[in-house]
Amino acid sequence: MPTKALQSKKAAVPANPARKRTALGDVSNVTKTDAVVGKKVAGKPALVSKLAQPSGIQKKSAATITTTTARTLRRVLSPKETNLRSNPVAAKRPLKAAIKDDTTVEEPQPKRPCPPEVDSKPAKAAPKAAAVAPKEPAPVVQQDVEYVFPEGVKDLDTEDLDDPLMVAEYANEIFEYLRDLECSTVPNPQYMSHQDDLEWKTRGILIDWLIEVHTRFHLLPETLFLAVNVIDRFLSEKVVQLDRLQLVGITAMFIASKYEEVLSPHIANFRHVADDGFTEQEILSAERFVLTTLNYDLSYPNPMNFLRRISKADNYDIQSRTMGKYLMEISLLDHRFMAYRPSHVAAGAMYLARLILDRGEWVSHVGGG
Repeated sequence: MPTKALQSKKAAVPANPARKRTALGDVSNVTKTDAVVGKKVAGKPALVSKLAQPSGIQKKSAATITTTTARTLRRVLSPKETNLRSNPVAAKRPLKAAIKDDTTVEEPQPKRPCPPEVDSKPAKAAPKAAAVAPKEPAPVVQQDVEYVFPEGVKDLDTEDLDDPLMVAEYANEIFEYLRDLECSTVPNPQYMSHQDDLEWKTRGILIDWLIEVHTRFHLLPETLFLAVNVIDRFLSEKVVQLDRLQLVGITAMFIASKYEEVLSPHIANFRHVADDGFTEQEILSAERFVLTTLNYDLSYPNPMNFLRRISKADNYDIQSRTMGKYLMEISLLDHRFMAYRPSHVAAGAMYLARLILDRGEWVSHVGGG
């Protein structure tokens, strides 16, 4: 016979019901308070950091090189002596506060013309206005557009008509849409003229550091090109001070990784590679400000899409495509390529790669598309 009475299930309630589970209390996955070093939790012994137990072996962090480069970048991008503030709190102001409110900047900039097209077709003359408007508009009948290729050039999509994953029937329309986006997403190639503290040299240093961060995180090539485009478009609209330029760069890489990657790196990783110069809240605040400035428009015709399309006509030569990717990444450091369309940059990179590798002339039977 039991000596004690059976207890009800209510007695199994934990002693501290006010404690919330981290998975439910922190949905942003930004701040975590579980791993508290040297603090007793629920009667358990205090946790001791592994750093307090020397094992005789010193290991370097995986991001030591990237962090060292970030420190060097911050020294190079440090404010000039003439722009130093006497207030030490000004160095920690948010990105929005670092934007200069000048009446001359707020004036609407002249509309940037789209880069010229090489094989542009002659524009048709506008029809004369009719004297009397029609009472009922004629019904629009959607017809299949038949693409006519030059003589000797074959259609590259005919071999993929049986593969539903290649969507060969929509390939031409997709790339026509990307070519239309080239005009709306091109930055101002002369935006440095209204930047007081920045120069083209400092932009090159920032892009070089972002390429190293991109390599350290093993991100997709599309992420790098989109991040650079976000930086240039943002600087085309806003005047940024020198000590906030690195924040713009790391925020653009954070936004691009969310847009392109399947698994984006955590915000703490971006804060770490920036040598903890900015808090996570500053990066999140800068993210909202950058996206608001760009009207949340991240539809960018990535040059990698055009390079893969050209590589299909090249029978997927891996050496030519690898060399073309390298040449396109080098073009990110030079601001003079900003005035050219991504499709032209991809075509020029593939053409130069074939010349370097001595692949011969681009014969007609492999062209098209």
